[in-house]
Amino acid sequence: MIAYIKESFQELKSNVTWLERAKASNLMVIVAVFSILFALVTWGVDSLFSKLIRLYFEKLIG
Repeated sequence: MIAYIKESFQELKSNVTWLERAKASNLMVIVAVFSILFALVTWGVDSLFSKLIRLYFEKLIG
């Protein structure tokens, strides 16, 4: 297990291409913005469907 962890760190150091800090920060901001937008859209659709279902059952029962 220890050998596996050492080899993993060695691979991270030598075989992985890392982005520059500025580019990584920009990409992180883009991901955060799209995540928030997607969450808001999901919340909106959920709220709309909830209201439609409530309206449907109110008309069905009442």
